[in-house]
Amino acid sequence: MLTVRAPATSANLGSGFDVFGAALERPADVVRLRKADRTTISVTGVGSQYIPEDPEKNTVGAVAEALDAPARIEIDKGVRPASGLGSSAASAAAAAVGLNELYGRGLTREELVPIAAKGEAVVSGAAHADNVAPSIVGGFTIARSDGVTAIDASIPLVACLPEIVVSTRDARGVVPERARMEEIVEVVGSAATLAVGMARNDPELVGRGMEDDVVTPARAKLISGYDAVRTAAFDAGAAGVTISGAGPAVLAACSGDDRRAVASAMLDAFDGVGVEARAYQTRIGGGTAVFE
Repeated sequence: MLTVRAPATSANLGSGFDVFGAALERPADVVRLRKADRTTISVTGVGSQYIPEDPEKNTVGAVAEALDAPARIEIDKGVRPASGLGSSAASAAAAAVGLNELYGRGLTREELVPIAAKGEAVVSGAAHADNVAPSIVGGFTIARSDGVTAIDASIPLVACLPEIVVSTRDARGVVPERARMEEIVEVVGSAATLAVGMARNDPELVGRGMEDDVVTPARAKLISGYDAVRTAAFDAGAAGVTISGAGPAVLAACSGDDRRAVASAMLDAFDGVGVEARAYQTRIGGGTAVFE
């Protein structure tokens, strides 16, 4: 049996829609895998009651099929489903890395990314790699159709998760189909700034690079209290604030000294609009880890 820990992730980071992603030090999924004649899945942990155990409807089932690696798979969820923190991607990443080792398939981490993305398609309807890439390889990732680029950044973050459910399909449904050239130019500038900030390990540049006036405003309407939480985080010292993935989690980049104040301010702002929430004081961290 293998035990695999796969981290939560934050995709998009504001300006990098469907391209940027970052692995978080916490929370994480823990998956245990054992060879079997056919794939079976059991799920425990946070939100497990909402996750199907049918291999045809679970992300890890699609990964096991793609690798031709049937297994008994036990998932202990640490990443809440419908959180915007890559819950389905964490399970898919853990399965891809674990089954690759269990069966000796010999694939690299980068080669496992599109396989794990097939699992994501079960949930979101499309094989996007912006969450599975950082969960597998770690750090800050740029996922393109021709491969993944990773930067070993360590930016302090706060991920504030409200007790609100936003489905990935609903969040994709509100994304504008068109944007003005001026808006596109601004987003490209933000994305470039964010990438440089990651390379320099500079929270201020990363925060500036999170600015996005195309996708984020449309998705913000699905999150009660988003504007108040964003303002509170900036007032507490955050360098940048955006929606994590499809939401409803809200992500703030900051210096390490400001994380506690930023987390407290974001929780208070959600509480002010009658929404319970929890905050993870975290940072960009490593990818999936395997334990014997």
